[in-house]
Amino acid sequence: MSTEPRLAEVTEAERAQEAAAPGADQAVKETLEDYTLRFAPRSYRRWTPMVVATTALGGIAYMADFSIGAGIGLAHGTGNALLAIAVAAVVIFVTGFPLAYYGARYNIDLDLITRGSGFGYFGSVLTSVIFASFTFIFFALEGSIMAQGLKLGLGLPLWLGYLVSTLMVIPLVIYGMTALSKLQVWTTPIWLLLMVGPLVYLVATDPGTVDRFLAYAGTDGDGGVNTASVLLGAGVCLSLIAQIGEQIDYLRFMPPKTEENKRSWWAAVVMAGPGWVVLGALKQAIGVFLAVYIIAEVGPTAAPEPIQQFKHAFDAMMPSWIVLPLAVALVVISQIKINVTNAYSGSLAWTNSFTRVTRRYPGRMVFVLVNLGFALALMEADMFSFLNSILGFYSNCAIAWVVTVATDIGINKYVLKLSPHAPEFRRGMLYAVNPVGVVAFVAASGLSIALYFHALGDTLQPYSPVAAAVIAFVLTPLMAVVTKGRYYLRRTDDGIAEPMLDEDGNPSAVTYECHVCRQRFERPDVAACPTHDAVVCSLCLSTDKVGDHVLPATA
Repeated sequence: MSTEPRLAEVTEAERAQEAAAPGADQAVKETLEDYTLRFAPRSYRRWTPMVVATTALGGIAYMADFSIGAGIGLAHGTGNALLAIAVAAVVIFVTGFPLAYYGARYNIDLDLITRGSGFGYFGSVLTSVIFASFTFIFFALEGSIMAQGLKLGLGLPLWLGYLVSTLMVIPLVIYGMTALSKLQVWTTPIWLLLMVGPLVYLVATDPGTVDRFLAYAGTDGDGGVNTASVLLGAGVCLSLIAQIGEQIDYLRFMPPKTEENKRSWWAAVVMAGPGWVVLGALKQAIGVFLAVYIIAEVGPTAAPEPIQQFKHAFDAMMPSWIVLPLAVALVVISQIKINVTNAYSGSLAWTNSFTRVTRRYPGRMVFVLVNLGFALALMEADMFSFLNSILGFYSNCAIAWVVTVATDIGINKYVLKLSPHAPEFRRGMLYAVNPVGVVAFVAASGLSIALYFHALGDTLQPYSPVAAAVIAFVLTPLMAVVTKGRYYLRRTDDGIAEPMLDEDGNPSAVTYECHVCRQRFERPDVAACPTHDAVVCSLCLSTDKVGDHVLPATA
């Protein structure tokens, strides 16, 4: 089948006028706010590479790294903790690079990447739920840290602090990328100054703190380095591997890569994509340092609390009257910066899954509230007290997913060439389930979880994150070879003659009008309609309950 629907040029004024037209579909209007669940078109991507990178990096201002690093260091000692942090950082960087590149180059989020990278149209619903779980787990963790700060600084009971930390992000999340970019850019310098200042002061004025830090043996160790401790610590750190999904939620708004901007484009992609883990690893190491610094004063139970860490660090360099306000300010700024991202990205993941399964778009704000509800429940259940156990378990699923997708891109697409090079996410173009990614993910996560819960003995338990990564890495290309890549594309022709990419390899900016919602969309977001001499957009395809607009499979 080949039809050539009407082309249309579009201006920002026309887009706004048409979006407000009576009878326009409300779901479509809402997704045009920041192209929720969609390809992000060139007409919307007005930010420079560095603005996008700064916004994306602003989202990793969370305090959880300090708690994670402190927990590992106190349990296993500084040597094991630093090695665990380094191992996890290398894995996260290597797996995050291909995902970040695809998100920035083709302007789609991680769920849309996952669909065409081994999972299929409905198969990636599973990983969307995994990612949504990541966002509310870490929202709960950051909310708990903020509540600890509010209790220490203002005397608020923890339950009220949990509620305040949850409700305060709702107004900021409503406005999507436009508001988030301004928030992250303006608060990042303040956050960096408050975080780095006390550390530099402590090291400069008391070099002995470094010696005590390096010599700390941990409560469960003898000061020596051992494989089990390193892998257990790395497993906790690797729970953050899904953070690349939140980075891509920003990187999808990168401008087209051209000869003129390629240096800044690549710098932004590397820095804000896999590069986030460099800052994350440094924060984890700082968390170990600060925990060792204050452990004699607050004990091992409170030492992993960032509010306690920074309160005592500020206390060494400032008058007592300003210490607590500054520590609370740092915690609150950090919590707001990351939790608007957690709430935003989580709402996208839940909405995406719900829309595909039910073929109905309920509105993103519904799932903002759903995500916040899950997070609040975790906080009220005192998740902070069993933090490492939750993260250690979760990391098995996250590692299996991210390694599967990264391997499909790096090996199946570029080496074996069994996976289509250009990403595909539209309904009708993909099979419902692709066994390549689904089998690799289920096998890797299932076996690693069994190892984590000692099903195969205590000796192998620390190796669960290694098992998740290795099984996913081996099975993904193996399944592609076994299936000969036949389950990636349900059809190769979307019925539109216009090329998907322009002469520079960027997604084409040529626009088409969707005959269902009467909005105009750029080339990658539309496909021909089999029942009309016209095109239909990806969201209208997703919400088509009877399948009238879905292209048939080809042999």
